[in-house]
Amino acid sequence: MSCASMKFPLIDLNNLGENDSPRWESTKIQIREALQEYGCFEATFNNIIPFELRKSVGDGIRQLFDLPLAIKLLNSSHKPLHGYIAQNNFGPLMESMGIDGALSSHVVDTFANLMWPDQGNPTFRYTVIQDIQLYCEKLSELDKIVRRMVVESLGLEKYIDEHLNSTNYLCRFQKVVVSGDEARYTIGLFSIPKEGCVIKTPEELVNKDHPLLYKPFDYYKFIDFIYTDAAGRSSPDPLKEYCEA
Repeated sequence: MSCASMKFPLIDLNNLGENDSPRWESTKIQIREALQEYGCFEATFNNIIPFELRKSVGDGIRQLFDLPLAIKLLNSSHKPLHGYIAQNNFGPLMESMGIDGALSSHVVDTFANLMWPDQGNPTFRYTVIQDIQLYCEKLSELDKIVRRMVVESLGLEKYIDEHLNSTNYLCRFQKVVVSGDEARYTIGLFSIPKEGCVIKTPEELVNKDHPLLYKPFDYYKFIDFIYTDAAGRSSPDPLKEYCEA
């Protein structure tokens, strides 16, 4: 099946109820089966993130990309794909920017001060940033629910707190020109390991029938390998190249 014709499972994350409720348990099964089969799924969550909030964030993203290039370039980072990415030969019709640590009020305020200095419109700035942070918080709640369900479904409940506490959130905004001057704006919240965390397979999942496939690795060192190491950039399977057991 081609990627163009593939249809991913659609899972409703509204009204899940408490842990161990029939709705929670049935959704947990759907999520695990979707991840095993496809590695991803589509989700609906209208009751969790209201339409008004989504619309407000969409308007705010448009305002972000309307800022002068010199301002957007201030959104820099030493981490690949974390700061502002300008139009280039690989994506001449695309630009994006990010907030690393999007759930931190201090980080979000710093981002706001870069994009809209004090001489700008403080009321507008406050409203946009407040809505973006609220949106990220809502998405992170969904992410934690899904991750908890996955860990539970594997019988690894004792790792839930460690798993959730080792997570950082990167919010990325993107603008893509799809036709003529028509632009499409998107927002994504990525859950990534905190710096210093080592990704490893729980020992309970490794046995003679299911041997270890990947040795423990540091996520950020792996990302550096992909973007800065010649072997990583040229490898058809950098994960296998870097940390195959």
